[in-house]
Amino acid sequence: MPPRLAAHRAAVLGSPIAHSLSPALHDAGYAACGLDDWSYGRFEVDERGLAAFLDGLGPEWAGLSLTMPLKRAVIPLLDEVSPTAAAVDAVNTVVFTADGRRTGENTDIPGLVAALRERGVTRVERAAVLGAGATASSALAALAQVCDGEVTTYVRGPERAAEMRALGERLGLPVLVADWAEAHRGLDAPLVIATTPAGAADALADAVPGSPGTLFDVLYEPWPTRLAAAWAARGGRVLGGLDLLVHQAVLQFELMTGVIPGPLKEMRAAGEAALAAH
Repeated sequence: MPPRLAAHRAAVLGSPIAHSLSPALHDAGYAACGLDDWSYGRFEVDERGLAAFLDGLGPEWAGLSLTMPLKRAVIPLLDEVSPTAAAVDAVNTVVFTADGRRTGENTDIPGLVAALRERGVTRVERAAVLGAGATASSALAALAQVCDGEVTTYVRGPERAAEMRALGERLGLPVLVADWAEAHRGLDAPLVIATTPAGAADALADAVPGSPGTLFDVLYEPWPTRLAAAWAARGGRVLGGLDLLVHQAVLQFELMTGVIPGPLKEMRAAGEAALAAH
């Protein structure tokens, strides 16, 4: 299938950005689909430089992937934001249309759902979320599609707690909020999504139950985390950050190129190779 636009450039933006595996994934996708005139770059851009970067792009640009700290900062600079992205106030994908409009999407949410579905997790009776940042917001939005009961979020501080409660109300999802000191109590949920920075959940490894359910730990480096290793050792199902990264990247690839379905197998292999080389 030919590209949707006469544009053949894309990139990931963020700060810091040197660690990003996105170029390896997207380049592998281009190679698998014969898109030889497409290229995918990586640019160090913070909130202050984002508007100027966007204004400087030419008609050859098809889209951008965004990581921290740009997922919210980009919203005022867009012409349109999808309902999915608006629900969590976070855009991780910008698609440029033929008439120059900038559309914001969020592929983290459907990426989470797709990764869980791939591992056989389609419905759960309840769930727990560790953390309260942007990825935790995406996790709640994904759980609104797969969880039939309550979701307990374990957070630090009243401000984060209020944000999680408010998001749950917007999503129509029953959300309970508990203090981080009680996070070990959430590990008996059928599905636990850990969204905390590296090392933050290490102490919970000693509290993994004897017969754990499914853990989705969104980190991919270092991997496995202490929590993920302890979970797997007790026979639980474990998904990692690479699962999320690959699935959300495939959706970005489809939005930017118009090629559907995106080459999941090839992009996953590229991600595994790039991570192994780090």
